[in-house]
Amino acid sequence: MTGFVHLFVLIVLMVSAFYAIWFRDLLSSVISLAVFSLVLSLEFYILQAPDVAIAEAAIGAGLSTTIYIITLRCCGRLRIRKGNGGGME
Repeated sequence: MTGFVHLFVLIVLMVSAFYAIWFRDLLSSVISLAVFSLVLSLEFYILQAPDVAIAEAAIGAGLSTTIYIITLRCCGRLRIRKGNGGGME
């Protein structure tokens, strides 16, 4: 049973890493990296390393994602159009 769980987690890790590279939109790449980090913390928890899992979830998914999004907003790469229903570019 745990072999299937490890295999599933590894497949999700590979898919999210692929999408982080494949997306042309930087915000989508950042979200994919956050998913990668959360799934990696799940794998660490399954491998009975809860302290590493908590650190990965807090720093990898939480702090790094926040820093990336703030950086995208400051650089002007994430703009909100005013006349097109509030959609993002």
